[in-house]
Amino acid sequence: MKEEKLKRSLSSRQMQMIALGGTIGVGLFMGSASTIKWTGPSVLLAYGLAGLILYMVMRALGEMLYVDPSTGSFAKFGSEYIHPVVGYLTAWSNVFQWLVVGISEVIAVGTYLSFWWPNAPQWIVGVIVVVTLCIANLTSVKAYGELEFWFSLIKVVTIIFMIVLGLLVILFGLGNHGQPVGFSNLWAHGGFFTGGLKGFIFALSIVVASYQGIEVIGITAGEAENPQETITHAIRSIVGRILIFYIGAIFVIVSIYPWNQLGTIGSPFTETFAKFGITFAAEIINFVVLTAALSGCNSGIFSSSRMLYTLGLENRIPKSFTKLSRHNVPYLPVIVMSVGILIGLVLNYALPVLFHTSSNIFVIVYSSSVLPGMVPWFVILFSELKFRKVNAQHMAEHPFKMPFYPLSNYLAIASLLVILFFMFLNPETTVSLLVGVVFLVVMTLIYFIREHKIDKAKVSETNSEDNENTDTIED
Repeated sequence: MKEEKLKRSLSSRQMQMIALGGTIGVGLFMGSASTIKWTGPSVLLAYGLAGLILYMVMRALGEMLYVDPSTGSFAKFGSEYIHPVVGYLTAWSNVFQWLVVGISEVIAVGTYLSFWWPNAPQWIVGVIVVVTLCIANLTSVKAYGELEFWFSLIKVVTIIFMIVLGLLVILFGLGNHGQPVGFSNLWAHGGFFTGGLKGFIFALSIVVASYQGIEVIGITAGEAENPQETITHAIRSIVGRILIFYIGAIFVIVSIYPWNQLGTIGSPFTETFAKFGITFAAEIINFVVLTAALSGCNSGIFSSSRMLYTLGLENRIPKSFTKLSRHNVPYLPVIVMSVGILIGLVLNYALPVLFHTSSNIFVIVYSSSVLPGMVPWFVILFSELKFRKVNAQHMAEHPFKMPFYPLSNYLAIASLLVILFFMFLNPETTVSLLVGVVFLVVMTLIYFIREHKIDKAKVSETNSEDNENTDTIED
């Protein structure tokens, strides 16, 4: 039987926007106030430091993808260069992360649409959104890429527009009676580091989580046109662009507003537009955040479905998950992930009704995706250490090598471990971190129990064959 392979249909333009779409989400638009409260204006440095870690992770991934551009890449690399259980955990961590993100984004869509249609049942809106995105993902990978391109473009244009207008307010006093706001808000309200070192690292854990999703480039690799050229170009440009968008947007917010007032003004983005006298600011932001939520759910269905496809190729789940439609799409993983998001959507509305004390369950589950979301980063950094040794023959002419190897790997790994340690110390993130730990432990046990059963079956089969051979000799 001929093995079915995914079609390489994603252009560099689409891949860059897919990575941007997976990373620039509702966390930036609506959650920036919560990161600023921990550490004040120094949150800018937190985004910069997290971006440096991100750069090292992506360069390590890019080096390996240049040699082996395959679907589900970092899970595959984990199996090959560390241990099969690592690849297994990486794939399931990615599925878990995107399932939870997908559920939260669909719920967010219902909330945002109620801004215009307050009487529309949110669960019906959620079902319509999931079905629509499922159909888009089933149509073709090119349709997914094009949809994600336009979702992401809307977000990017909004951020650029905001940064430009913000600089006009800061430097020339646009919308502020011609009085430049200046930069004094960066240090005038308790200093630059208002939360000290502890507050800075607490904020860093949330900031790092907001970057999760950029590694989706590694999942799209198997469906990229001219993969070596496309992947290297996408990785070279994507990290810089994300840093500009994140740091630029946050810089405008903390310069225009005293950081200690952000908790009382609602969405910082909405208020920033309102500052310029744009009375329909709420309308603009609501539309953009709605787009961000749709983009996040779209990326979630695509990314997790490709990981299920990879698990099917490795015989970790039924082979039916590797079957492709006539559009070269693994249709069963796409449908399963869409149904999973729908089930999560129903549970989110049903649990608070059935158990009145469970209203915060979803918040805990959502933030529990942070640790599983970091697993691919650890795997990429560790895999590249072994990759260099195994593929030494490719390194001499390799044009996209990890800079400062292996020091950069160890620095990035150490930084991520410090962030996880402070997440454990932070009362607001302890439970969610432990949920992530439990998930990884349970999946590890499932792997080894399954492997033990397979080994036992092989031994039994071998003994049976030996007995048959013995009986034949005796006869």
